[in-house]
Amino acid sequence: MIGTIFARGARPAQVRRAGAQGHALGDDRVVDAVRTFASNAFDLGAVVAGKAGRAVSVCIPAHNEEATVAGVVAAVRLPHVREAGGSGLVDEVIVVDDGSTDATAGAAEAAGARVVRLGERLGKGAAMEAAVDQATGELFVFLDADVESTSPAYVTSLLGPLLAPPDGRPAAQDVALVKGYYERPIAGSPTGGGRVTELVAKPLLEVLFPEHPGLREVRQPLAGETAAPRWVLEKVGFAPGYGVEIGLLLDVAARFGAGAVAQVDLGTRVHRNRTLEDLRPQAVEVLRAALDRAAR
Repeated sequence: MIGTIFARGARPAQVRRAGAQGHALGDDRVVDAVRTFASNAFDLGAVVAGKAGRAVSVCIPAHNEEATVAGVVAAVRLPHVREAGGSGLVDEVIVVDDGSTDATAGAAEAAGARVVRLGERLGKGAAMEAAVDQATGELFVFLDADVESTSPAYVTSLLGPLLAPPDGRPAAQDVALVKGYYERPIAGSPTGGGRVTELVAKPLLEVLFPEHPGLREVRQPLAGETAAPRWVLEKVGFAPGYGVEIGLLLDVAARFGAGAVAQVDLGTRVHRNRTLEDLRPQAVEVLRAALDRAAR
């Protein structure tokens, strides 16, 4: 298990692991390309077996998502939590209510999630950090609360590269971060969604981080559907607000190389498309997080 390879306080460059190609998962960076997996790459039974007794927490940051949060919880809890009759892949489902003014917390609790209330809105990065602080898992899956297309396969696919990679590499030996990718329909068109991704995040990765060319292969750098071991999240931390996703991606690449990132196809993502006025603050936070890391 990857988390047992690094002792707390150890300098990453001093610790080497025996991966399939002998890379160092630490400051001696992996320079491989990002690994990409198809939607049918992972068998549920193999992923459950690869868990090998480790606890998995699924965490859902939410702000004013009473209409959709219960559906996201149900898509995880019913098929995957043993107490609900599921596979046993997931040990707990936590919704972090980020200062909602609607019935998000009540809807999440009614669906069977444990709810952590922040009291006031602190932003997505702080909500994800609160989830890690409150959860018991060694492995984490994060899901967005507004995605109507969330399915049981999301969790299986996101955990697959960590627990049961089909490419012959030892499970969880050289994967630090898994990102989902998908088609994003908008206004009746099958593609065209993800405007902040296409117009801000991807150009930033290309222009500001030429030392990580592999990151240009990441199809959805701002995807909220993410998985990682606890020790990785504790090492890299969380950028504030909507800068958290690009911050995680860049921090993992800086510490471990783009080869420590995997991405998996989650099909088509259906959610509430926001107005340009709503997207502008998100774009600003993404820009700030990227510029801060470029300046380092």
